[in-house]
Amino acid sequence: MSENGINLSDLKELFVKYYSESDHEIRIFTAPGRVNLIGEHIDYCGGSVFPAALTLSCTAAVRLNGTDWIRLGADDLEDVYTFSLRDPQAGKRLKWGNYQAGVINALLEEGYLIRGMDFLFTGNIPFGSGLSSSAAIELTTAVAAATLSENYEEKGLDLIRMAQLGQLAEHTFCGVNCGIMDQFASAMGKRDHAILLDCASLNYKYVPLALGDYTLVLANTCKKHALGASEYNKRREEVAEGLRRLNAALGENRANLCDFSEAEYAAAEARLGPDKVKDRVKHVIFENERVKRAVSALENGNLKAFGTILCEAHASIRDLYEVTGPELDTMFEIASHTDGCIGARMTGAGFGGCTVNIVRKESAEAFIRDVGRAYTQRTGIVPEFYLCTAGDGARELF
Repeated sequence: MSENGINLSDLKELFVKYYSESDHEIRIFTAPGRVNLIGEHIDYCGGSVFPAALTLSCTAAVRLNGTDWIRLGADDLEDVYTFSLRDPQAGKRLKWGNYQAGVINALLEEGYLIRGMDFLFTGNIPFGSGLSSSAAIELTTAVAAATLSENYEEKGLDLIRMAQLGQLAEHTFCGVNCGIMDQFASAMGKRDHAILLDCASLNYKYVPLALGDYTLVLANTCKKHALGASEYNKRREEVAEGLRRLNAALGENRANLCDFSEAEYAAAEARLGPDKVKDRVKHVIFENERVKRAVSALENGNLKAFGTILCEAHASIRDLYEVTGPELDTMFEIASHTDGCIGARMTGAGFGGCTVNIVRKESAEAFIRDVGRAYTQRTGIVPEFYLCTAGDGARELF
């Protein structure tokens, strides 16, 4: 019995080895990683983004334990990490498991009567790849803990709210002031579709990911993305300052940078200062417009235009937002000039991780071989590649 390449029978057997036998039922929950096709670093600026959930996922075996303790394990860890539901804030101090603890704490504050339970996590989302393994962990935890709560029949399971609680956990327990995109995509993914999400309103629509003769190839630089809280939050501070300056320059009081148009940016550009803040603002506003053009191109079946816009987006995130780094830029340069590839860009938070590439299906094998060889020659790093499709969102498997 398997799901997305994960053997669920083996997972249940391993769970019993970790936690022993019990009369309580072992249940299986899962949530996917995501690839953001376009719309990078604008989810926290009120922009529109275009992610797709992946078939790469985080999966957990979960069982009530009859206590008021949460126990957290993983198939690649020897230790089990615990905290008491009487003191969920103690979960912040866990050596491993603070994402899960943050979600449990958020559910408690939301009014869920969480019961003691044991988790055993597994997954096939490469850590540090920029494919949102953290959001997948958060949503797996949220759906499991809410479903097994004492008052589940009363509270129910609102997946958008689960995404928001995952985001809150990351803010409060992990120190990263992230946007909503990763958690939303993991919660609300739909097989063979991407999601056009307005991050200000959370209005969304599913768009068929109709690539025809092309497929998604994710190229992992194997430089783990090292965008820690300091660099990520620095960009947040810069765009907040940019919003203040742009409002002042135009006599406005708008809530988000993405409420401004390219024309309004051009009118105010000279008054935005000589420092990097102006570049950050330009990326955000123009990226938001690129998302709209890219989705329109995809819906109209113009895949070459879609790919060209992805390449434009990489140049912007590299030159104006400066969150790529030499490995990502090398991968992009090689991939975008390789036969069969019509579009490429970095995906995720940056400073390592993956590029997403639109590659002709018949060329995919050669693309992986040639790009991998050239990247290793130039960086000394052996990359990884994943042929991907869009998958479903967070759910209980059985």
